[in-house]
Amino acid sequence: MKVLIADDHPLVRDALARTVRELEPEAQVVQAGDFDTLLRLAVEQGAGLADLALLDLNMPGMNGTVGLRRLREQLPTLPVVVASGQDDAATIRAVLGAGAAGFIPKSERPEVLLSALRLVLAGGVYVPARSLDAPVAEPVSPAAAIALLTPRQRDVLRALLRGQPNKLIARELGLTEGTVKIHIAAILRALQARNRTEAVVRARELGLDASSASA
Repeated sequence: MKVLIADDHPLVRDALARTVRELEPEAQVVQAGDFDTLLRLAVEQGAGLADLALLDLNMPGMNGTVGLRRLREQLPTLPVVVASGQDDAATIRAVLGAGAAGFIPKSERPEVLLSALRLVLAGGVYVPARSLDAPVAEPVSPAAAIALLTPRQRDVLRALLRGQPNKLIARELGLTEGTVKIHIAAILRALQARNRTEAVVRARELGLDASSASA
């Protein structure tokens, strides 16, 4: 798993990186201290199949949700989670409206961050409990949800369509079996399926096969 972490405080970046490695010990973490560096790395790492971006809303050059929208335009399928000390309801709504897959107040405990990242990597959207009045996104069709899968999740979907087991998928893609399971959870959620067999059936109903799943 490859994760981009961007914050202008090195200690915060290191704390976030430690939390990410609790989720996936072998995770590759790429760090940036300002928005321009983040954008450059995001474009570079996007080609290398980054799985998640975790960033501060107010680091140099970010300009709040303006920077978030720019990042989403560059890499529309990359899940982005904002971790910020500015955690009022209006800010959280603005961040989610700009396309973030989650908002985590910096005051939250590490275990909350861990749970939020698991949810986002599984294809969900994390909203702080204190902000449940934030607007909830309209449900999307399986076809639309498949279009939002990350490149790595599409690789896993192709492998599922070939009938490959988790161990073989992990070996071929250079992932741990735990990471493969996280990606499969996102695929099941996208296809509104209860298990991998049902996911394969629904994917084929959408006209997908082992070659077209990457389209």
